[in-house]
Amino acid sequence: MAEHDGGLDSMSLNKLDCHSSSTLSSSSEQENEIFTKLKVSLTDDYPRKNAEILSGQYGTNLLLIGVSLMLAIGNNGASVKEEYLLSFITTLILVQLLWMMWYIVRRGMQSNLQAEKDVHATTSWIKGGLTLLALLSLIMDAFRIGYFVGYRSCLSAVEVVYPIIHATHTIAQVHFLWFHIKDVIKSFETFERFGVIHAVFTNLLLWCSGVMSEANHFLNHHNTRLNALGFVNLTIVEPQCNCTISGCSMFADGLYYLYPFNIEYHIFVSVMLFVMWKNIGRTIDLQYNRKRLATRTQWLVVGPILGLTALASTIGVLVVYIIHVEDALDIRESTIAMFYYYGIVMLVFMCSAGITGLLIYRADPMPMDTTKNPSRKLDTELLFGSSVGSWLMSWCSVVAVSASRSSPSYRWTNLMYSLLSILEKYIQNLFIIESLYRQREDGEREDAEVGGPAPEIFSVTSSLAPTYNGIINQAYENPDKGCVTLENEQKENGQGTGCPQKHLEVPLQVENNVEVNPSKKRQILKNIAVFLFMCNISLWILPAFGCRPQYDNGLEEETFGFTIWTTVLNFAMPINLFYRMHSVASLFEVFQRV
Repeated sequence: MAEHDGGLDSMSLNKLDCHSSSTLSSSSEQENEIFTKLKVSLTDDYPRKNAEILSGQYGTNLLLIGVSLMLAIGNNGASVKEEYLLSFITTLILVQLLWMMWYIVRRGMQSNLQAEKDVHATTSWIKGGLTLLALLSLIMDAFRIGYFVGYRSCLSAVEVVYPIIHATHTIAQVHFLWFHIKDVIKSFETFERFGVIHAVFTNLLLWCSGVMSEANHFLNHHNTRLNALGFVNLTIVEPQCNCTISGCSMFADGLYYLYPFNIEYHIFVSVMLFVMWKNIGRTIDLQYNRKRLATRTQWLVVGPILGLTALASTIGVLVVYIIHVEDALDIRESTIAMFYYYGIVMLVFMCSAGITGLLIYRADPMPMDTTKNPSRKLDTELLFGSSVGSWLMSWCSVVAVSASRSSPSYRWTNLMYSLLSILEKYIQNLFIIESLYRQREDGEREDAEVGGPAPEIFSVTSSLAPTYNGIINQAYENPDKGCVTLENEQKENGQGTGCPQKHLEVPLQVENNVEVNPSKKRQILKNIAVFLFMCNISLWILPAFGCRPQYDNGLEEETFGFTIWTTVLNFAMPINLFYRMHSVASLFEVFQRV
């Protein structure tokens, strides 16, 4: 009995040992599994959203550092000098140059691999326009070097190093945009996100720096003009030494007229690079990624004539305004009133054109194109976002006209111009966005053309044959293959072949000289797009080259004060300039889609 009890005890101990060993093995397996998952999570790239957030925060902080330096410099204090800002921007440019060099070399080493590309990321005409802006930026860098040579005794060496590095950056960046901006990055995604977003915010910071320099130059010119009219206690920033060459004034004036092109260059580059950043790791839909064919351009008469008329009148108004705005008070008021009359006429025609286009769309409803398109979505967001600058100036003008105690001859024309500016952007934004999102009527035909060459008329090809789900005549699908099979069978049976001999195929000549005229709707929409295109160029030229009645009419300054109103203009004017140039690009896209 005791032996039996001992046997039971030993059996229970064995069971306990087996259970404990199995528990230990299962726990060790769980620990190994957890360690493996942790190791994988640490070694793999971060998820896409986390990488976007991390890189976005990195770029935002770079921009805020630069803006902080700009605000400190704007106080004209001795604690923070402009050399600090230029040194910081130069460092960012050098980092971007290193990243672009690394990217281009790595792409060159992978030339045997077919890289995915987003055909909608940009177009050849946009890259051509950016190249032209880049050339003007290079001329501006040359003018900066010449300006430094004239004032080298009182300027820091950073003033000459910066334009040289900036010119190198411009050349390298244009090459990158031409050959790599459409790339869809699928390797080193986290690292590449930081590289692309660094380039985005470097160009944004260069845009902010250009805006600040242009605003300071215009404000100095404005203060000089007010001093000449009898105002006092207005600070004018000038170099603390004399120029040693004869071309200093030419270089200074040339910089003033080249700033707008440099500003637009950097903001457009940042937008294109942002689209590239959004495309990192993205899976491109082949059906979406087909390049749209340009439609034929016919019957363009009214739009170009009216647009060229608007452009010519704009140049005339600009010349008259710059010459006479510094004259006596009565001539100055007449000059400002002339600008508002011109602007009212221009905006009325633009509103009429936009409403006509929207009415055509209402009369012929088409479904919206809902395919994923980051560049088109960004265009829409930028149109709305950049409208804020003009709307802010316009509503401030409405408040100033309503509250002002003075009554110059242009008071109520200023009110009408401000209200029409608000309405015009409402209508133009709707027209552009609906044009970009409407499905094209010839979508099926376009897909057929993109997929391959169209079959000739009166020719029998497999693409014209219906598709069957049941029995398939393989000889009909591939006649040559069927004849080969039939020939082999007949040779085995001692029979002759019944297949025809191969001859050179002579395609039937088909008359294709008949062209279908575009519909009246397309004619009208194309003319509207061309007219609005020219009008937006005109409305960009005026403020870009010094025609800014918001500084000169005195109504807003009387209501808000010089400091507040100048701050509003320094914020809103660059955004309004970007809106006009971005509308030009969007309207050209509308013209191609119609």
